[in-house]
Amino acid sequence: MRQLVLLFLMGSACFYSWGQNQKELKKEVKAFQKDLRKQYRSKEDSPLRTKAERREFKGHKFYKYDPEWVVNASYEVISSPDTIVMPTSAGTTKKFLKYAKIAFVKDSVSCVFYGYRNVKYINHEEYGRYLFIPFTDATSGTETYGGGRYLDIEMPSSNTITINFNLAYNPYCAYATGWFCPIPPRDNDLKVSVRAGIRGPETH
Repeated sequence: MRQLVLLFLMGSACFYSWGQNQKELKKEVKAFQKDLRKQYRSKEDSPLRTKAERREFKGHKFYKYDPEWVVNASYEVISSPDTIVMPTSAGTTKKFLKYAKIAFVKDSVSCVFYGYRNVKYINHEEYGRYLFIPFTDATSGTETYGGGRYLDIEMPSSNTITINFNLAYNPYCAYATGWFCPIPPRDNDLKVSVRAGIRGPETH
């Protein structure tokens, strides 16, 4: 399954299409949530590796869809992007290019974070088109997973980008051990409460 492959490699994909109206966006988010639930209960695709883990899984919790968290942001490609060695939850590292600066204003707060490209897949015909955005915000560790959440956004061809936070998801390691989940850099800590997308598991 195309989406689930991308979920494993980079995180679950935000397959955002430009010009969607709110009804289409809400439908997309609902479909994304349904697919995520289905994946976690699937023997073949779930990050929960044992039957007991899948049986005990209580499902995901999501914030109610909020159109205010579909934000238009400025998008600036970094002219000479640095290779960042990002630590993971398992004590290992993964390499990413710190590729683009993304900025927007929410509730009168200026927000800036960065989009990364996975070095391993940068030349991949499909996966290489996506930015990986790991982030934390003011809800991290309380309402949402303390290790942060992820977004995957297709790179735009202009100097603007739409970020649909309703498609934010948790890394696998929020639910199971043995995964190598990148830890969001401090540069990607948003000083607002992003009450959109997935919420934290019962223990977070």
